[in-house]
Amino acid sequence: QVQLVESGGGSVQAGGSLRLSCVASGRTSSRDGMGWFRQAPGKEREFVSAINWSGTTFYADSVKGRFTISRDNTKKTVYLQMNSLKPEDTAVYYCVAGEVVFTSNPRMIDYWGQGTQVTVSS
Repeated sequence: QVQLVESGGGSVQAGGSLRLSCVASGRTSSRDGMGWFRQAPGKEREFVSAINWSGTTFYADSVKGRFTISRDNTKKTVYLQMNSLKPEDTAVYYCVAGEVVFTSNPRMIDYWGQGTQVTVSS
């Protein structure tokens, strides 16, 4: 069992930046990947970004060039630096972890955080 706790969400104006953090605890594996999904009201939960144990990264096309994911394996923490934020980035952002994280299918994800709200105003 793994617990994930997100922080860093909030409200910003379009063009601003936020940095999300997620700390994993419990029965974690050093080989697990970590990443982020998001869900806006009335929309399906969608993949944002992920990073595996060796540092390989992947981004959704909608955030590529604006968001950067990183990981500190010693601290069991994943970060999401979000720059040039747009109103369409408004969503609840969920930290994820597990054996499989390079997937757009939420059903393949093992562990989920409770989510943190990100609101971008125009």
